[in-house]
Amino acid sequence: MQIAMNLSDITLGLGAGLAAIGSGIGMGLVVGRTIEGVSRQPELRGQLMGLMFLGVGFVDALPIIAFVFGLIAWFTGK
Repeated sequence: MQIAMNLSDITLGLGAGLAAIGSGIGMGLVVGRTIEGVSRQPELRGQLMGLMFLGVGFVDALPIIAFVFGLIAWFTGK
């Protein structure tokens, strides 16, 4: 029983950590590409910024979902 509790703790930590790393990389790519687009076509700044915020919102939702799934696994493992 103790091994199952330890594995659920590791699952929660690993899932949340990997999701945070992936989210950071994804946000960096989205914002970086938006800056490139604005530097190439400054007249499209408003449209690109709106799409950037939408993309960042989607990328930011993934670690929250992963954390919730980790919590579900943690509570069902105990």
